[in-house]
Amino acid sequence: MGSHPTKALIAASLLAAAPTHALEPGWGYSPLPGEGDRASMGCARGSTDEDYSCLAVRCEDDFSIGIHIHSSRPGGTEGMWEMTLDREARQLEAVSDLAPYDARLVDADGWLLDGLRHGTFVYLRHHADPTGEFAFIDLGGSFRAINEALYWCAPRVAPAEQNELSDVDTTTQQGETR
Repeated sequence: MGSHPTKALIAASLLAAAPTHALEPGWGYSPLPGEGDRASMGCARGSTDEDYSCLAVRCEDDFSIGIHIHSSRPGGTEGMWEMTLDREARQLEAVSDLAPYDARLVDADGWLLDGLRHGTFVYLRHHADPTGEFAFIDLGGSFRAINEALYWCAPRVAPAEQNELSDVDTTTQQGETR
């Protein structure tokens, strides 16, 4: 018995159905493995799987909010990044991190997170590439995507701070209970 065309068709369809991690312009859930709905990612105009610059807002393991840079830049992403967010320019440092992205941006005063949520555009490039092009990331849809990703990052209340059970009687004047 020779090979059956159905087996070849099944094998080909399984290969075609393998998950892809497409990096596309615009905002949405992060396509990186294991991220699911805990992070939203916005990529620059013209991003492809081989050439991309993206920013990701992520709910970290300790429920803090992290902003990460994910880029195909030769030489890595750590170091200073120049950013212009709605015509306000700043430099932020990207440091090594254990998240699946290339580096975490240090945003001590919350300027970047606030701008990504409420702004209209951001340009960015690595400080070591002064003659390189700025990557343009449109922030349309970022507010919703970031809020959806950070939904589970709500602050947790310590047991000592929780309200005790109510001692209110639920009986009404007519004797019924609610």
